[in-house]
Amino acid sequence: MPVINRVLTCIRPDSASPVERLSRLVRRTQVFVALVLLASVWILWSTSFAATPMPIVQQAASKPAKQQEADTKLEPNQVDLKKSRVYIFVDKTGLGHQHGVEGKLSSGTIKLGAVEEGGEFVFDMKSFDADTDAARRYLGLSGSTDSSTRQQVNQNMRAASILSVDKYPTAKFAIKSATAMNKKSRNGHPLYEFAGEFTLRGRTQPLKFEAEAETKDNMAHIKGQFAILQTQYGITPFRKALGAVGVADRLVIHGDLWVAVEPEAAATK
Repeated sequence: MPVINRVLTCIRPDSASPVERLSRLVRRTQVFVALVLLASVWILWSTSFAATPMPIVQQAASKPAKQQEADTKLEPNQVDLKKSRVYIFVDKTGLGHQHGVEGKLSSGTIKLGAVEEGGEFVFDMKSFDADTDAARRYLGLSGSTDSSTRQQVNQNMRAASILSVDKYPTAKFAIKSATAMNKKSRNGHPLYEFAGEFTLRGRTQPLKFEAEAETKDNMAHIKGQFAILQTQYGITPFRKALGAVGVADRLVIHGDLWVAVEPEAAATK
């Protein structure tokens, strides 16, 4: 019996040497300490796991599909910032090169047909990227530009002497009206006259231009363009090599915007 054996062990004198008995005691102590440590780790792990909340990704995935769609749905007159783009044609002077710049909007609303308070769109100047393939294709420029050249052009364009994007991170077109015109574009789409004020680098100038709007599936695809002179906004056009290489004062800005419209308005177009 185990109990009797223990008793007999206690009665019988231990024939092991003191060194052997000390060695057994050390081994038993080590085993005991190891078991205590393992138990402590298990208790801490199980407690923290029970208190950990469900990851945010899992919570989002548990949302119904209709709720997720509602979260990303655009309000009427709101610009779709993901799909909308701005493209700028920069002409050359002397031995310079033509450039195409791609930019995004940071916010925007457009009320087609409005005779007052037609909305506004705000340009994210820090997003402007020179000579992207998309910009060059959109503006009809051939070829591609290598990354080192693009980096240098962007550095010049964003510098304090040109766009000064750190001091002026946005530009804005405040739309006073976006009235329908009695004619159509070459593509057969309705034309609108946009009138308002354009602000760049802290300077504001009146602006008016035409744009076409194709409506489909409660969205209006608005395409238009306008030209500005850099010098009107306090910008000295880039020059180097004693003026032998540079860009033109005149810039042509193209808007390719997608805007949510009321279902009734879309049905009438």
